[in-house]
Amino acid sequence: MLQIRDLVWGLLFAGCAAAIQVQITPTQGEISVGESKFFLCEVVGDAKDIDWFAPSGEKILPNRPDIIVSRTDEATATLTIYHANVDSAGIYKCVARSGDKEAQATVQVKIFQKITFDSAPSPQEFNEGDDADIVCDVVSSPPPAIIWKHKGSRIQVAKDVRYKIMDNGHLLIRGIKKIDEGMYNCEARIMARGEIDFRMIKVIVNVLPTIRARLSEVNATADIASSALLACDADGFPEPSVTWTHNNVVLETGDKYTLSDDGSELLIKSVKKVDEGDYTCIAKNKAGEKSEEVSLNVFVRPRITYLNNQTASEFDEQVTLTCEASGDPTPAISWSFQNRVFTEGEQASWTRPDKYESLDRNIVVRSHARVSSLTLKNILFTYAGEYLCTATNSIGRDNKHMYLEVRYAPKILGTVTVYTWEGNAANISCEAEAHPGASVVWSRDGLQLPSANTTNVKVYNTPTISYLEITPDSQYNFGTYNCTATNAMGSESKEFVLIQADVPSSPEIELVEPFSSTAVVSFEEPDSMGGVPIIKYRVEWRLPGQDWTGKEYHADDEMTTITIVGLKPETTYEIKMSAINGKGEGESSPATTFTTQPVLSSETSAPNAVTSAALREPTAPKLVVKVQGRGNTLKVNWIKQDDGGSPIKHYLVRYKAKHVSDWKPEIRVPHNSEYVTLSGLDWNTEYEIHVVAENQQGKSEPGVISYRTASDPTTIPATLGCRCVTYSLAALLLSMLTALWLS
Repeated sequence: MLQIRDLVWGLLFAGCAAAIQVQITPTQGEISVGESKFFLCEVVGDAKDIDWFAPSGEKILPNRPDIIVSRTDEATATLTIYHANVDSAGIYKCVARSGDKEAQATVQVKIFQKITFDSAPSPQEFNEGDDADIVCDVVSSPPPAIIWKHKGSRIQVAKDVRYKIMDNGHLLIRGIKKIDEGMYNCEARIMARGEIDFRMIKVIVNVLPTIRARLSEVNATADIASSALLACDADGFPEPSVTWTHNNVVLETGDKYTLSDDGSELLIKSVKKVDEGDYTCIAKNKAGEKSEEVSLNVFVRPRITYLNNQTASEFDEQVTLTCEASGDPTPAISWSFQNRVFTEGEQASWTRPDKYESLDRNIVVRSHARVSSLTLKNILFTYAGEYLCTATNSIGRDNKHMYLEVRYAPKILGTVTVYTWEGNAANISCEAEAHPGASVVWSRDGLQLPSANTTNVKVYNTPTISYLEITPDSQYNFGTYNCTATNAMGSESKEFVLIQADVPSSPEIELVEPFSSTAVVSFEEPDSMGGVPIIKYRVEWRLPGQDWTGKEYHADDEMTTITIVGLKPETTYEIKMSAINGKGEGESSPATTFTTQPVLSSETSAPNAVTSAALREPTAPKLVVKVQGRGNTLKVNWIKQDDGGSPIKHYLVRYKAKHVSDWKPEIRVPHNSEYVTLSGLDWNTEYEIHVVAENQQGKSEPGVISYRTASDPTTIPATLGCRCVTYSLAALLLSMLTALWLS
């Protein structure tokens, strides 16, 4: 019984295995017009042939351009429909055969029209106030529903009577306004298949122009090749074009007129009286046009017609400068020289430039009609220079310069006394101011220099200064030298003295302020410098009865303190100082005795013992500020105080303007430095400066100092007569020094 049942099941199973099954994927298809799609026919079982049949029942052959059947392997065949159209719709069948066995499956293909925008142009333009019909033509199957949106919100026609969605899907806006401008979303929907598409349409609202003249009346000058600018500002959308007319004639860019790129400005060149009158500016755009009138009044600006350079000689009785000018209204004429202005009826003196009054009546201004004269009396060489004539009336001014050339005999300037020493070259400078330029001759004892017997004397000349270089080789080379400058106007001589320099006298030690390992020496500079600057100071110190230890320090301006380091705590020293100039080193000051301080510590230690427990942080440095350059650079010097028994590693510098909260970046300075330079500071600003010393044990309290930079320097113009005063002082100084030398 069991064997029969197993046999029946085996036969049934064998019969099923020989059957053919066909399946199409996807089982149905919707294709939009113009799209392409493929369908896969899969066969289960051995199939010799797999064929596709069109809705008409015809077998689809491989050579069709629109529908292609391809056999990918023994069990599948693909149907591809390219660029579907309405004729492509219908039921397609896939048939599989194997001997006398056959199986088939079908798929229904539907062709539909997707949402298509036939006409939705962007942008669309309307004039403000028009009834705007915004076009959005959409086709689909079935017909779509149209929704309009603006600024992200759906337009509710029921809430605003200005909006209406037309039967053809267009949006109508009654009396469109500028605020209605922007992007509109025309959205089409087909509910049956959930299809949606949209187009963004830019709506532009054109606005009728407005126009206004910047000035309703413009004054211009005539007959001096000047120009007049007429301007109108126009508003509207789109931006209007501006044109100009005069006497009903449209003006264009050419020899007479120049129009700006937007037409808003009309430049009338070489204005003449006939150009006077009304000009019309017209603004025009797609929405319409507006106009405005501008009146041009033509006057005559001042113009200097005569002004010539003049030449005079020093000590001439007088010279008269003449300036003529034209203009309408008649211009007033004034004169100026450097920072001084002279007008008719005023008198001025070189010696009292702040008041236009003169005791000596040296300057007189007279004017008549369009002519003005400036008379200078008792001519001095300081009168030379550029004079400015200014003609002014109610509509403008004109300026012209003339140059007064004053010829004068040489005037010698220069330092009378020069110090040097044997073997050291020195330059004596003879500056000769003269017009025309002077030739310079050096001499001594009636003999011109350099001579064949003076190999150690050389002369170097520049256009205004002659240098006598002397390298003394004996006492004979010291003494007086004569400089004589000569031009066509005369000559002048001056005696210069070359003096033997000496070594400086000793500085005076005023105070020694000792610390544990350092000492600050305060001193007064030597009474006698020896005639040349001090370049170094030598400080020497020692334990009583032992050899001296010394160090040289470069001399700075106004240097009054020196810090010596490397001393032992609680030790008595002797100290002395000497000064060094180019000639050599002077005598030392008398020795002074001082005793260094013990190393300070918060802990108790054995007397005279310096242990690690006694080491501590340094004390705060003492600060001194010196101004450098023009006044916005500060040199911050510090004097090291007690180093805490451990060498200083470095100094930390911070600074800031007092009125701000932020500090400048910290500056780290090496341990052997004694100053830092802060440059590029703001003018007339108070700065706060902190300097901290650091050793192995830590940082000191900051040394603190405040300092205000100088005010921003301004150029002070040279004043008339200043050179004359300088010369007089130099002459006085020369006579005094000569008298002293002879005595």
